[in-house]
Amino acid sequence: MSLVGKLSAEILIVAPHHEHHGVWSGRPHHFSNVSPGKIKKVHLHEGDWGSVGSVIEWHYVIDGKDHVAKEVMESIDEENKAVTFKVIDGDLLKEYKSFKAIVQSIPKGEATWVRWTCEYEKLNKDIPHPFKVFEFAIHLSEELDDHLVQA
Repeated sequence: MSLVGKLSAEILIVAPHHEHHGVWSGRPHHFSNVSPGKIKKVHLHEGDWGSVGSVIEWHYVIDGKDHVAKEVMESIDEENKAVTFKVIDGDLLKEYKSFKAIVQSIPKGEATWVRWTCEYEKLNKDIPHPFKVFEFAIHLSEELDDHLVQA
């Protein structure tokens, strides 16, 4: 049984792709306002908002439990509207040797396809695939869509 995995999904939102990408790439600290039930706070530890190499700490809630993840913004692809986050510390690394999340905003007429990809390596075969974290990320994009459309 392989310990390495990859999850990928796409959802359609109505907010413009550049606005969705803009929050993920440059203003992730806004998520505590966008989704206060899921994101308690987002702190910048190193670097600048919207800069590759910046270290961001997320305090979030899944299934009523508090979690923390420290991530480095590994890449920002403005041409393809994609952002890659690599987890470097926190709760996810208690179960996964590595964990990377990529969010891409793809124009589709007046709507936007949001493609989420998670790449990970479990510490052992008894660790579940990260479906809850993956679903959590998708819901964040849906809540961001609602927020951007209402703005």
